[in-house]
Amino acid sequence: MRTDQQHADDPERSMFSLHVDTAKTWRGGQNQTLLTVLGLRALGYRAALVAHPNGELTRRAAEGPDLIPIATGGEMDLRAAWKLSRVLRMFRPSIVHAQDAHAVAMVALARPLARLDPSPRFVVSRRVDFHIRQNAFSRWKYSQVELFLCASTAIQHMLIGDGVAAERTTVVHDGVDLERVAATPGLDVHRELWLPTGAPLVGNVAALVPHKGHKFLVQAAARVVRQVPDARFVIVGEGELHAALRRQIRTSQLERHVVLTGFRPDALSLQKGFDLFAMSSVTEGMGSVLLDAMAIGQPIVATRAGGIPEVISDGRTGVLVPPRDADALAVAITRLLRNGAERARLGATAQEHVQRTFRVEQMVQRTHDAYVRLADTPPVADTGRHAGAG
Repeated sequence: MRTDQQHADDPERSMFSLHVDTAKTWRGGQNQTLLTVLGLRALGYRAALVAHPNGELTRRAAEGPDLIPIATGGEMDLRAAWKLSRVLRMFRPSIVHAQDAHAVAMVALARPLARLDPSPRFVVSRRVDFHIRQNAFSRWKYSQVELFLCASTAIQHMLIGDGVAAERTTVVHDGVDLERVAATPGLDVHRELWLPTGAPLVGNVAALVPHKGHKFLVQAAARVVRQVPDARFVIVGEGELHAALRRQIRTSQLERHVVLTGFRPDALSLQKGFDLFAMSSVTEGMGSVLLDAMAIGQPIVATRAGGIPEVISDGRTGVLVPPRDADALAVAITRLLRNGAERARLGATAQEHVQRTFRVEQMVQRTHDAYVRLADTPPVADTGRHAGAG
């Protein structure tokens, strides 16, 4: 690592970013945040992290002076914003990078409170294909953002459709740490979850929230087990729909066939034991968990939601079906469970593709390149452009 003076003598190398992630849970976004911070540090740049003190991201991040714990109680948490403003004044980063929606509000409130001249440039990672809310506060906070890093072209198009100027957006696809995936030991899922030896396993790793479409996956499971009676479905994750999904499983008499594991810190080890990965999302920014599946060499059935088709090429690196179509999902899963050769072909092609296109090193470099390009443009306050994001 270079000294501060060496960084000061090299404007590009002096690019110091402060990353803010408010989530307490661990999802794909938190994984990408950690990969970004660690990746920038590996390249020799200083990258500090603000995270929830009791969150999984804090637990997994390296301890040290560049890990700052701040909890936020929601979008309008002025106390958290004031704490962040003090961090900005103390660290004086050149970039402040909000990694989730509540972080956007926290940064938007903290920057004027810090009263820095120049103020750090404001970057946001956008990983969801949700429309920006049209209330006054949402429009105000997003109007402060100088650059959106969109995880997919689908997200970029949605932002532009919501009124964000195209020049304030760029696409930086999520990345996967191939070395970490390779080094993670696999689990014997049958033994771990008390499943019948040799039963084919269809896996899913996602938060149990409406847009992940788990109810369609459970509906598909009911159809699949009629054709492949020994098939088992393993759904890894926690969320608001846990109770509703458990009721659906019980009502469909699938207790022997569908397992809800809850949150598992060893989710990747479990995932390595799946015969097939299924993603049932109704909407999806990109679906970074698909990159893990591809890196494993796992065959994938997924929906065409959001940015997924930018990751999966139908018939080449996986099979795509329409969202909300349990029948199509079941047909695709059944076909692959019955055809080991096709599973092997899709998995091998997917692994080759992810190694060429979605390595974490590429994501980190594109993120830094976006920082450098932003540094060469006038701040938003100097452009006279304060239009809302919607």
